[in-house]
Amino acid sequence: MMNWLDPRKGARALVLGGVALLGAAGASAQALEKELVIATTGGLIEKALVQSFYTPFSKAKGVDVIPAAIEVPDQWAKVQAMSRSGGMEFDIVTATPPDLVQKKDLLQPIDCSKLPSVTANGVKGACTPYGVMRTVGGMQIGYNTEVFKDGKGPRTWADFWDTAKFPGPRGLPDTGDREWWVPVAALLADGVAPDKLFPLDLDRAYKKLDKLRPSIAVWWKSGDQLQQTMRSKEVVMTMGYSGRLISLINAKVPLAVSWDGAIRDVGYMAIPKGAPHPKAAMAYLDFFYSLPPEQHVKFVDAVSYDTGNAKTVNLFPPERRAMLATSAENFDKLIVADYEWIGNNRQMLRDRWIAWLGR
Repeated sequence: MMNWLDPRKGARALVLGGVALLGAAGASAQALEKELVIATTGGLIEKALVQSFYTPFSKAKGVDVIPAAIEVPDQWAKVQAMSRSGGMEFDIVTATPPDLVQKKDLLQPIDCSKLPSVTANGVKGACTPYGVMRTVGGMQIGYNTEVFKDGKGPRTWADFWDTAKFPGPRGLPDTGDREWWVPVAALLADGVAPDKLFPLDLDRAYKKLDKLRPSIAVWWKSGDQLQQTMRSKEVVMTMGYSGRLISLINAKVPLAVSWDGAIRDVGYMAIPKGAPHPKAAMAYLDFFYSLPPEQHVKFVDAVSYDTGNAKTVNLFPPERRAMLATSAENFDKLIVADYEWIGNNRQMLRDRWIAWLGR
């Protein structure tokens, strides 16, 4: 059953674990179902999605959008359980690129030809066979501009590893896709060309990580902790989510970032098999890209992550545009991983990471 949480959040949230939602039985082939359940991580992202996309979609299509606040690992555990029971509750889920490989048996294939707005307005690769881009950012270097002044901070991962030229404590993630983000950065620091990264030479990567390990003061576990380490000056530089780091810059924290060698960090919208409202789900994916770019600007300003709309970036002033992942000067420089290889080797990558970190 569904219980509705705090209405002050501006949207209804689904409490999971009850009876599965029923599809819109009897709907005609042309009609959309009257509900759409979207799994999000809650918080600021959900609030911004409600304002910029969910509410306009509801008004335009007459579909009640229901956000289900749940962290991504818990979401996938639920999707797997619901898939086995045949009682899927979600219509759209949040996915990383490796999820689209590793979890594709749980997902409904997407026919991009039926999403004309995504094709017309999306960046390159906005639509894939199992997911449509929602947010685009990068795992990048952020550094304290009071320590490294006059634009003389670290620019590359080789700089990040250079503790003689750039002394001070560092931060690295122990969360999310850290089991491949961090080895990728280590290999780039060791001189591996971006197009030669995969399959990852993990022995080489961890040998390079051994050298930096004494300088890692914080293995941050959340975006909030990442931001706090920079506010408190606990570290002088860190690998971090671009959205979190750019939010600090906007809040006047003495910080600068480098997009050189940043690893593309994309959140996708995907439709699980057995979704109770599949027509509404497909309609929402196309509607997301059909809105004018000005609507996307509001979302980007709120969360400091781009959407996959290629036309949004031109609406920002040059100094702000330079901080956007989808800007011309940044998008093509992002490191795009071999997600097929990562998806097929994820458990091995995770085991290697845990073993190394626990030494």
